[in-house]
Amino acid sequence: MNLRLHNTLTRRVEEFIPQDPTRVTMYVCGPTVYDYIHIGNARPAVVFGLLARLLRRRYEKVVYARNITDVDDKINAAAREAGVPITTITDRFAKAYHEDIARLGVDPPDLVPHATAHMAEIIDMCEHLIASGNAYVAEGHVLFDVASYTDYGKLSGRSTEDMIAGARVDVAPYKKNPADFVLWKPSSDELPGWSSPWGRGRPGWHIECSAMAAAHLGNTIDIHAGGNDLMFPHHENELAQSTCAHGGQKFARYWLHNGMLTFAGKKMSKSLGNVMVLHELLEIYPPEVLRFLLLRAHYRQPLDWSESTLTQARATLDGWYGVLRDLADTHVRQDEETIPPAFEEALCDDINTPAAFAVLADLANQLRKACTDDERRRTKAALLGAGRLIGLLQQDPEVWFKQTGSGESIDPEWVDGLLDERIAARAARNFTRADEIRDALARKHIVIEDGAQGSRWKVVQPGEAAD
Repeated sequence: MNLRLHNTLTRRVEEFIPQDPTRVTMYVCGPTVYDYIHIGNARPAVVFGLLARLLRRRYEKVVYARNITDVDDKINAAAREAGVPITTITDRFAKAYHEDIARLGVDPPDLVPHATAHMAEIIDMCEHLIASGNAYVAEGHVLFDVASYTDYGKLSGRSTEDMIAGARVDVAPYKKNPADFVLWKPSSDELPGWSSPWGRGRPGWHIECSAMAAAHLGNTIDIHAGGNDLMFPHHENELAQSTCAHGGQKFARYWLHNGMLTFAGKKMSKSLGNVMVLHELLEIYPPEVLRFLLLRAHYRQPLDWSESTLTQARATLDGWYGVLRDLADTHVRQDEETIPPAFEEALCDDINTPAAFAVLADLANQLRKACTDDERRRTKAALLGAGRLIGLLQQDPEVWFKQTGSGESIDPEWVDGLLDERIAARAARNFTRADEIRDALARKHIVIEDGAQGSRWKVVQPGEAAD
């Protein structure tokens, strides 16, 4: 089955044909590390990390780069507010990003280039653009001359007027054209800066990714991906400057963009106060539930985030894990796992995760109804193999059902010990201590059920009724 992807540049789904099948290249825009990321920032890492897995199944070598932007005005502002060097901010939040993304089951990329480690390449690209007549120097700034690139706007499909309005550009007097964007800008003494032919300064955002992509993947890369909020101005500007810096060579052969997350139908934004921080969500919900929800809609579509969708995601996974728990005696080794053609075919159809989940659901139903040992083994091997490819169903089912909302495992011996202590406290009419134990367990989302047969316990998820 052939891999087909929607190319933003051509506005159609195309068969993916790499320029060199022995070395497939992909660049995904990573975060600007000045704070914890919100859940929407995690979607491209999850979706395009899955794409990297598909590529690795087809090609002998895939080079996947996902950058870190560690020089930016937002970082400068955060460092100034905290009274610390910018590296204190960037080191802390880059580390948090990698840890949080890993908890979502995202494989690390092959390369994690940092902007601050590529100043020589950035300056060199600026010099090439000046020499080619595509950039100019004005008052210590280096600016890209948008008028020099006739295809500017082709990726986003915007008119010049729309692009200027959408970018909220600074109409500075030293610009030839209001749409011209900064490649290099001067730094005052209190701001981070590097020596350059135009004085001490720092790069603009867009030139960083162009320089890092070229340094590690070459002048032409196979896939460039990111959120559709980056299509303009970031990716539009990357495309223009990279094409011009490399003598008209194509920059990226396939452009992929994922849709945004919404909350109650509205875009997540700090101004609306509806930003859901991934680092905090991971302390409330099992990471696998978050991963499932990030993949449940087609990646190019908006994804609405709500308590009800989280509850639905947990219920679906509970159902699938429940089948695996019921068939615990049917043993399948990892090397016996298989990936059903229908499942892989769905993912190869422009990463169609809804269709892939439908295959998973059907496999779970088949496994539940399987009558023979051979049928159970074959179906369980397919369910586990498909789950492994998409990053789900890899936990022990018993562990899954005995974990807290954040995925923390509960030690049954610890709970049983507290229950025994509670029974003894109640027998001694020490109801204060008995209530303290109940409250301590409740803080771990553990509910005690007292009945004629004694006390039982179970873990409930946030928002789930205790029955």
